[in-house]
Amino acid sequence: MQDLISRNSTRLEYLMRAMDVIALLAAGHLAGLFHFRTPLIQAEPVHTVLLYFCAALAFMLFPQMEVYTSWRGRSRPAMLLRLAAAWALVLFIGVLFSFLIHHVGALSRLWMVYWYAGGLLVLVLSRLAVHSVLGHLRAKGVNLKRVIIVGYGSIGQEMHRRAARHDWYGYEVKAIHAGPIDLMHLGDQSIERLPELDEIPRYAATHAIDEIWITLPMSASDELRRLQRLLRNSLADIRWVPDTLSMQMLSCRMVDFMGFPTVDLNAPVTNGLGGVAKDLFDKAFAAVALVLLAPLFVVVAVLIKASSPGPVFFRQPRLGLNGRPFLVYKFRSMKVHEEKDKVTQATQNDPRVTKIGAFLRRTSLDELPQFINVLKGEMSVVGPRPHALQHNEIYKDLLELYMLRHRVKPGITGWAQIHGYRGETDTVDKMAKRVQFDLHYIQNWSLWMDVKIITWTAFKGWTNENAY
Repeated sequence: MQDLISRNSTRLEYLMRAMDVIALLAAGHLAGLFHFRTPLIQAEPVHTVLLYFCAALAFMLFPQMEVYTSWRGRSRPAMLLRLAAAWALVLFIGVLFSFLIHHVGALSRLWMVYWYAGGLLVLVLSRLAVHSVLGHLRAKGVNLKRVIIVGYGSIGQEMHRRAARHDWYGYEVKAIHAGPIDLMHLGDQSIERLPELDEIPRYAATHAIDEIWITLPMSASDELRRLQRLLRNSLADIRWVPDTLSMQMLSCRMVDFMGFPTVDLNAPVTNGLGGVAKDLFDKAFAAVALVLLAPLFVVVAVLIKASSPGPVFFRQPRLGLNGRPFLVYKFRSMKVHEEKDKVTQATQNDPRVTKIGAFLRRTSLDELPQFINVLKGEMSVVGPRPHALQHNEIYKDLLELYMLRHRVKPGITGWAQIHGYRGETDTVDKMAKRVQFDLHYIQNWSLWMDVKIITWTAFKGWTNENAY
C-alpha cells in the first residue's frame, strides 16, 4: 500500500486537480441557482463563459501556486490560506478576461462573491477530507517516509518527539547520528545508532531512506562540510534545520534579506506591525493618563516641595531602545544629594528618603512622571524596567543575555514587576530572576499581554514590600 501511493503520486495529483475543477464548476452552478433563481445557462452568457474559463485556468495555475504540495510537517492554516489566495487569483484573472472581451458590465458581482465563497468552502472541505484520510493511513503505518536525523541536540530531540507524537505527519525515524552524550537521550532501542558520519550514505541507500534531517548546531561547521561531500550523490530529500535554540538568543525568525534566507537571532517580537500597534497604544494611553492624573501631579508636587528643598522631578540617565541613553523622569523621593561614580540603591529605612518619598516609593507613585517619557517615545507603558547605568556595567558581565533587555523600550511596569521582582536587587540571583522574566516578556510579547500586565499593575502591582 505504501509503495502504491508513492508510485502513483503524479496520478493522484492529476486526480486532485480534476476533482478541484469539478468542485468549482459545481459551486458556480449552485451560486447561479442561489442568485439568479434559474440555471446559470439562462443567465447572461458571460457567466457561463467565465465559469469554464476559470475552471480551466485553475487546472493550469493551481500547481504553479503550490496548492498540491505535500502537507507533511507544514502548517494547515498556511496551506489553506495559500489555497484561498490561488482561487482569488484565478477569479481576478477571470474578471480581467471579461473586461477584455467587453462583457464585464453584464457580470454579476454578487454571483462572483457567492461563487468564490462556495468554491473555497468546497475546496477546503475536500482538502481536509483527503488529508484526514491520509493522516489516518499514516497513523496506521501506511505511506510513511523513512528518516535519518543527523544531530540529536535540542532541535533534533524535539523534531523526533514531534514526528512520534503527530503520527499523521507520516514520518518514521529509522536512524540517528550523534555523539555518545546526545545519544544518551535516545530511549528507543529500535532506532539505529550511527556513530560515524561515513555510515550515513550507506545506511540511506540500503534502507530506502526518504529524508535526512540535519539538526547539527551552527558550531559544527566541520561536520557540515563533511556531510556536504558525503551526501552529494544522495537522492533522499535533505533538510537542514539549524540548531538556533542552542544560541540562547531572542528569536530564530527566518527572513529574506537581499535575496538570501537569513535567521534573525535577536529580533524582538515587537518589530514590524506589532511594534507600530504597541507604539500607538503607548502614546494614546500615556496622553490619557497624563490628563487624568494632572490633579494628582499638582498635589504630589506641593507635598514634595513642602518635605524638603529641591526640584519636584528627579532625572537620571538610563539606557533605552538599543542602548540609546535618555533621562528618566520620577517624582523626587530623596533629599538632594550627590553620588560620584556610583549609584547606591535605596534600602529599607534609607535616611536619604523623605517621608512623602517613602510613601511615593511604596505605592510606586514616584514612577508616574515616566508617562512623559512614554509620550516622548523614550519608554513604553510595559517593558523591562530601566536600570541605572552603573548597574548595567556591573550585571552585563555577570549575567548572560542581560543586555538583550535593551532590544525593546524600557517600561513603567513589566512582567517581572507583577511577579514581585521590583525594588532593591541586592544579590545577583535577584537580578537574574528579573532578567529571566524580562526576556520571557520580550520573546512572548503580545498586545493582549500588555493589557493583562497593565490591569494586574492597576489592581495589585502598585504596592510591594520590596519597594522602599
